[in-house]
Amino acid sequence: MNHVYKTRRDRQIGPIHLTIEPGYVVALVGHNGSGKSTLIHLLAQLVHPDAGEIRWFGQAYPEGMPADTRQWIGYVPEHPAREEDRLTAEAAAAFRAVWYPGWDETRFQRLMSRFQVPPHTKLSRMSKGERRKFELAAALAPHPRLLLLDEPSSGLDPFAWKVMLEELRGCMENGKTTVMIATHILDEVKRLADYVVLMHEGRMLGKLEKDHLLENSKEMWFEGTPEEASELPGVIETESEGRLQRIVTLAAIEASFVLEQAGIHPIRVRRLELDDILMHWSAGQLSGNEETFAHRKGAEHL
Repeated sequence: MNHVYKTRRDRQIGPIHLTIEPGYVVALVGHNGSGKSTLIHLLAQLVHPDAGEIRWFGQAYPEGMPADTRQWIGYVPEHPAREEDRLTAEAAAAFRAVWYPGWDETRFQRLMSRFQVPPHTKLSRMSKGERRKFELAAALAPHPRLLLLDEPSSGLDPFAWKVMLEELRGCMENGKTTVMIATHILDEVKRLADYVVLMHEGRMLGKLEKDHLLENSKEMWFEGTPEEASELPGVIETESEGRLQRIVTLAAIEASFVLEQAGIHPIRVRRLELDDILMHWSAGQLSGNEETFAHRKGAEHL
């Protein structure tokens, strides 16, 4: 996605500059209304950008994606389409199989069995969780190269959620499936994601490697001056009590190096959990530090 903009009602999405590497899982995180679903809709070409260019598998399709490309994309929407409501799961799957030459009926039936979805029940009569499990099975059946998941675990019970995680991990084993997932479930991000994309009010604040993000986000205490604390790399929060300084940094490796060079040894260091990191970000405490957050080491694939 290069310089992509989209206006929806009174909200503007963009500019979005994003490259998704083949074979990785990218998690979209952010508040409701931050633009996660719109970004997925753009990639599914349910809506077209007002400006900028999107390329799928190296090709751009401004006039509409051809069927032979669309067949490589699996999509689970946050809210299922109503057009299939009167069909049974079995009939809906038969209809979808027509459009996907790579449809694997054996795989679909195995997934339906694992998820315990009633095949002869109309989709409109299914519970929210049953409908979600059908959508997941149908999206995975054609062996997609790009899998777009918008809040996929919504309505799933804990047992089905674990099955979903296992199946998604299985998709990644061959390295041929790329996954983008918009989710509020941080455990999904921890268990599945290779990269995390942070969205806020339609803007993309950064794309970082998840493990690097977790390793490099820390709370640190040391003896020094407030000026020394505020000048450290990646600092998004400071607190001073005399000579004791407390900082929260998203560049802990670099900050530790700077302190070491100054002969300062941290008194205490605490690694931040993912929810802590997102809390600092979503509270707007990256003001003035967004460039550092988006472009420092670990975000080289923006």
